[in-house]
Amino acid sequence: MAAAHKENADSKTSSDSEIYAEKANSKSQGKSENGDEYDNLDYPKPWKFEKFFVGGYTQGRMLKFKKSSTMYKAINLFAGVAIMFYGYDQGVMSQVNLNPHYQELMGIAPIEGNQRNVAALGGIVSVYYGGTLVGALVAGSLADRCGRIKAVVFGSLWALLGAVLQASAYNITWMCCARVIAGVGVGAIDCVIPVWSAEVSSHSARGAFLAIEFFMNIGGLALAYWIEFFAFLDPNHEMAWRTPLALQIIFILIIGFGINFFPESPRWLMKMGRETEARNVLKATRDGDIEYELKGIKKVVKYELETSGANHYAAMLWPKDKYSRQLRWRVFLAVWLQIMQELVGIGVITVYAVDLFQDAGFGLTLSKLLAGFNNISYMFSVVFAVFTLDRYGRRSTMVWGAVAMALELLIAGILDKYAQIKGPNQRSFGAGVATLTFLYTATFGATWLTTPWLYPTEIFPLNVRAKGGAWSVVGWSIGNGIITMITPFLFQAISYGTLLLLFGLNIFCLPFVILMYPETAGRSLEQMDTFFEHGDSWNVFKSSHQIRDKGIDDWRWTKKVHPEDHAEMEAGRRMSTSVWGPEEAAKDAQQSWTKKPLYTFKRKASNAGLL
Repeated sequence: MAAAHKENADSKTSSDSEIYAEKANSKSQGKSENGDEYDNLDYPKPWKFEKFFVGGYTQGRMLKFKKSSTMYKAINLFAGVAIMFYGYDQGVMSQVNLNPHYQELMGIAPIEGNQRNVAALGGIVSVYYGGTLVGALVAGSLADRCGRIKAVVFGSLWALLGAVLQASAYNITWMCCARVIAGVGVGAIDCVIPVWSAEVSSHSARGAFLAIEFFMNIGGLALAYWIEFFAFLDPNHEMAWRTPLALQIIFILIIGFGINFFPESPRWLMKMGRETEARNVLKATRDGDIEYELKGIKKVVKYELETSGANHYAAMLWPKDKYSRQLRWRVFLAVWLQIMQELVGIGVITVYAVDLFQDAGFGLTLSKLLAGFNNISYMFSVVFAVFTLDRYGRRSTMVWGAVAMALELLIAGILDKYAQIKGPNQRSFGAGVATLTFLYTATFGATWLTTPWLYPTEIFPLNVRAKGGAWSVVGWSIGNGIITMITPFLFQAISYGTLLLLFGLNIFCLPFVILMYPETAGRSLEQMDTFFEHGDSWNVFKSSHQIRDKGIDDWRWTKKVHPEDHAEMEAGRRMSTSVWGPEEAAKDAQQSWTKKPLYTFKRKASNAGLL
């Protein structure tokens, strides 16, 4: 991942209460002005098994600050630590796999030329993602049943057990079981933390905190790498791989213990009928009057209860009505986007970077140094995501990111072929491979790292957001599991061809993004519901035309909505930037034949939201 996530719900949560308030208004009739109709809801009873899950929220234990902004910073810092742990846990195996003592103890030495051992090496890494898949699905349901905080504590206990077993493993079966257990815990934490932090915190300084959290995520990956690098200098090779695995425990204890001192989601508290506690949480995390937002949350809860039949994994996959069919399409978009994030190759580069640099002709020590500095470059590239996501939109960011990564991988693959041939130019070709590898990871960090984690929270309604986050982690687990399993085989079987294969996969992903994914930038959650309710085609261009034909002003779903577009729609006019009118057609006809191809390309790319 990347891992990475938080704009995750921040970009849409700011208006969720108002959005669903309007939804509820459209669903019900005869409401009074004072909102009393929301004070006598039939709240669900507490889950009968909730008492068996440790931890949880209590008002007396919650941290208290004089300013709500301080609480907001504390929440985002804590979420950043959790996301940093996710990055650390994902990257910790990169050099453990290279440790000779570890390979001998696991019975997978030698690696070179032994297909059984290559398969075992990839299997140890990939079984972890089977655990993350299960953990995300369990936690998505658990977070709705007994609260976000208890779900995080649940994940922390599994992660703690997995970390202890990994650090003490003495054979491959032991290690594989430990990896699965750790994966369950990380999947649970990774699913719940972004949703919790978005629902609890206020919504100012969204872009800055997005950068901080993703910066910390890749910082965790880099931290794991450099700890292992210096540990490997110790002649005691056993401690060199056990120590980094054991250090996971520090993160887990901070997360599992510390989360209990933070506020619970006010939305979940209200859903369970705990209005007083929800009010206290809002007072602690918001400036000014909270009554308007509180009333909005009540309306959200009412709408949730009306659609509770769709708030199940089975209903999201096997729908029985139009609303559930919309959810299934959103599930597909979220899962497939995460799988594509892995297909573009980042898992290959980050986990097996040392092998890549060695194939390019560098020695083991220098290869390790290059991989470490590549992680640092990767970390700082995340800052650019703040500008690319909001300024250019999700579709444009992903499309041009994939184009740039494809070109970088193509050139790197060609250079890598010659870097493996002994000769006077070998070093130069190897330097070219290293440079393009750095450029590739930086491009990924600025484009594809964040979007697959942001997108699900923009397309899923609030009442299924936790489960939507779980589906996102499922897609990430599938993609990572497949890539980490086959990569050792690829490096041995086709060597430099691995980079050329990844070039092809980047090109393969382009039409899916262009044709299937609606633009979410600049749109509220209510507007996203408009797309899924009125667009009946998987092709975003066809759906846009269907929405236009129904007389809806916001119909160009391939393009970002700008503030001036909102002003036009509020004034009752269709967005001028979305209409190809007579003036534009006349301008098109006046172009000379030499300029027309480029002009036509620019126009079509603009209509597709790519320029």
